[in-house]
Amino acid sequence: MSPLPDVKVGNHEPLYNIGVVSRMTGVSMATLRAWERRYDFPESERTAGGHRLYSEHDVLRLRWVKDRIEEGMQTAQAINALRHQESTGHLLQVTPGYSQSDDLSIVPPTDHLQIFNKRLVEALIRRDLAAADIVLADSLAASSPDDMILDVIGPSIAHFGDAWLNGQVSVATEHLATNYLRQRLLMWMMSGPPPRAKNPIVMACGPNEWHEGSLLILGALLRRRGWPVAYLGQAVPLQELAGFVRELTPPMVILVAMTEGVAAEILNWPQYLPEAAQSGRPVIGYGGRVFALQPEWRLRMTGYYLGSDFREGLASIELLLS
Repeated sequence: MSPLPDVKVGNHEPLYNIGVVSRMTGVSMATLRAWERRYDFPESERTAGGHRLYSEHDVLRLRWVKDRIEEGMQTAQAINALRHQESTGHLLQVTPGYSQSDDLSIVPPTDHLQIFNKRLVEALIRRDLAAADIVLADSLAASSPDDMILDVIGPSIAHFGDAWLNGQVSVATEHLATNYLRQRLLMWMMSGPPPRAKNPIVMACGPNEWHEGSLLILGALLRRRGWPVAYLGQAVPLQELAGFVRELTPPMVILVAMTEGVAAEILNWPQYLPEAAQSGRPVIGYGGRVFALQPEWRLRMTGYYLGSDFREGLASIELLLS
């Protein structure tokens, strides 16, 4: 009998809805519901709205059971066999889902995520969302969610933005890929660890700023660290932002600008939040491509520059909020 794949404890976190898991495993949604009713398998989590959420560990167990059924076992026998192996601790450290050409055992660990990034981009260029789901599941099995977000999803978003600008992919393909990745980041932002008992950090793109990829990534990473987040997203007018901040009283507001035009607009935030400019509360942090590539914009901006990459930004945020 095939051994079970070993998975890291962190991969027990519920991340995927039933539709995604159905595509990742090849088990229909109706069958997943029936197995849960009849065999209490898998033991999915529930959102506040009652929707099922599954972890990477659940996905691997489902794949194992499906393989045994395809070998001729009855469903109940396969599930019982799985539970017997788990109870006796007969596990083997293997990473499922890789083709022989992508054998990760022969490349340095730092190269693993580059391979996943390449596979994810290729799947999205083919418009094969089921294959993209499998790539993300495999990358979670081999790395932490933080590393997967930073080194697989982040470069993929950047790739499609550059490819569209250079005419290498169509607008439709860029939109499909970006929205697919955006949905995954929003899901992780909503389903992270239990948040700290604090008011949420407000996150907003500047007025007329439609490029939200970096803000989404930062939001998902903050939720991974237990920070509550109020994600406002694209193109937020400063007047509307100010009213929201006064009602919510967050510890911090994060603003993002990618271009000079948007940076010029968010320079004016003290006009809308004069109390924050005077007292330093809430803390106003900012970032984005224009501030990273043109440091002179930082001299004109009131607030705290969070850094030129995500790891630096996270460290800056936690320091400012400590």
